[in-house]
Amino acid sequence: MRAEPSTTPTVRPAGGRETVRAAAVFGALGVVFGDIGTSPIYTIQTVFNPADPHPVPVTTANVYGVVSLIFWSVMIIVSLTYVTLVMRVNNDGEGGIMALIAMLRRWGGTGGRRGAGILAAAGVFGAALFFGDSMITPAISVLSAVEGVKVVQPGLEDLIVPATAIIIVVLFAFQRRGTAAVGRLFGPVMIAWFLAIGACGITGIAGNPAILKALSPTYAVTFLAGHFGVAFFALAAVVLAVTGAEALYADMGHFGRRAITRGWFLLVLPACVLSYLGQGALILDDPQHISSPFFLLAPGWARLPMVLLATAATVIASQAVITGAYSVASQAAQLGYLPRLRIAHTSESTIGQIYVPWINWLLMVSVLTLVFAFRSSAALAYAFGMAVIATITITTLLFFYLARVHWHTPRWLVGIGGGALLAIDLLFLAANLTKLVHGAWLPLLIGLTAFTVMTTWQKGRQVVTRERERAEGPLSAFIERLRDNKPPLARIPGTAVFLNRGKQTAPLALRANVEHNQILHSQILIVSIQTLPMPHVPDTQRIQVDNLGHAGDGIIHVSAQFGYMDTPDVPAALRLLDPEETEGPISLDDASYFLSKIELAKGPTHTMAAWRKRLFIATSHITADAAEFLGLPRERTVIMGSRIDV
Repeated sequence: MRAEPSTTPTVRPAGGRETVRAAAVFGALGVVFGDIGTSPIYTIQTVFNPADPHPVPVTTANVYGVVSLIFWSVMIIVSLTYVTLVMRVNNDGEGGIMALIAMLRRWGGTGGRRGAGILAAAGVFGAALFFGDSMITPAISVLSAVEGVKVVQPGLEDLIVPATAIIIVVLFAFQRRGTAAVGRLFGPVMIAWFLAIGACGITGIAGNPAILKALSPTYAVTFLAGHFGVAFFALAAVVLAVTGAEALYADMGHFGRRAITRGWFLLVLPACVLSYLGQGALILDDPQHISSPFFLLAPGWARLPMVLLATAATVIASQAVITGAYSVASQAAQLGYLPRLRIAHTSESTIGQIYVPWINWLLMVSVLTLVFAFRSSAALAYAFGMAVIATITITTLLFFYLARVHWHTPRWLVGIGGGALLAIDLLFLAANLTKLVHGAWLPLLIGLTAFTVMTTWQKGRQVVTRERERAEGPLSAFIERLRDNKPPLARIPGTAVFLNRGKQTAPLALRANVEHNQILHSQILIVSIQTLPMPHVPDTQRIQVDNLGHAGDGIIHVSAQFGYMDTPDVPAALRLLDPEETEGPISLDDASYFLSKIELAKGPTHTMAAWRKRLFIATSHITADAAEFLGLPRERTVIMGSRIDV
């Protein structure tokens, strides 16, 4: 037998000794920072929006306080929490909330199973909120960019919503072609974007250099302490400045921590800060500029080009979060929180570039619905803020829990550091809760819906697995009966591969083949697929072989192990088999693959609430074809059905 793979994935500081190439930083600028890099378009405008239910008066003190709050929120939440702390934690180089969930599932028991279970559920809710983020980001980003035409030509205002809808339809229709070709344009566009907003910001600062005083934390503290009633409600819009922070962590596996860190500190952070300062200076000069301070920063001749550049940048921001939704859905399916989904790989060289049709069209319909329902970026702002801060709070909580139970960070340090950062997150969260009736309910509803689907699917899978194991019966006893069968069953030439969930039970398809056809192939492989809570499993640890204690009878069990970011490919995995372990070479060129198809029905047993049973069965209908999901040759795949009550 092959050596057992380690049960603990390697967790190393991301990019600890990696060579940071300019190409990696360039790529990160084009993919990772689109969301957070377009936040200056709408953040300050939303804070001072006179139509807000809790408006912030435009006074000199308030402008200094708001700009200072934005700057220090970005520094604490993005630069400190994410870039400096959270991104040091990775699961074999991969980041994101699903990676944290995977690590919790593996190590959570060391800190108490109940506590780890609650936090894992919170992590699943955070992943569910990401789907809400994936719906809101394209809507608010593209809307906010197209709204710039009001500054250039007010008469075009009626075209904003239709133009936004057209851009979104084209964006989602293009997804099936993949992002490899257009991705080469992302880097130059985003570099041009950051240089442009930084230059506009410098122009605004030059007109009123006193705004630089807002970099002092005293203005943020004074604003919060002296005008808490105003500042507290302003936090619900200030949080928009950190939208996209999760993308930095989620995309860490593609570019490495150092590339993202350098891109952030060398270009993205300075450009965004300059834009915020410039907008603040512009409003100090003339409070009427609160209508669209971002676009009004640009000189008259540059406003139309800025609108076009902003539209391109927001499309890139949308692309990043859409791709992220594909990855989250794929990882959730691998970890058992969603049914397996049809996944298309759009790049021969980059495994992370995938397209999930069902998720794509669901997102498109949802985004268009939001655009036509809310019709402006200001109306969507509080929905966006809630999704962002809830995910950030959960990520911070999971990070400090893992830091304590696995890396044994001193309790006092976790208490002081984690307590302070969580207090800031919770303050933002409380401010957004005041906007529940003004749109903040939307991401919570989306997140709760997705969370219910994911946890119901996980529970339903457990029920089905239990019932299926009961129907299959012990594999060892089944093989004993085959050996003792009188007369012996006829053995026909060829190899039969039976897909099964493990080696404890007999595959239903194998039972049916024996009971109805009274035959056995000369070589029988019982193959189980295991998804480990680590992103990738190397080929050297892919296969484990067990002759089930009956060497020489041609029946062996093969365990094929994959990471939650790997695409299962059974034929490719079986080609890794060592003839010495399989009692001779296995003929795979003409092998037949047998699948057991389960028909689900609502049963009388109280395994779940009736509505959850109906939801589980309904969700099962989007399950991708098992043969396609596992890479089986369709012309040599036999599907045998059975029924299970849930």
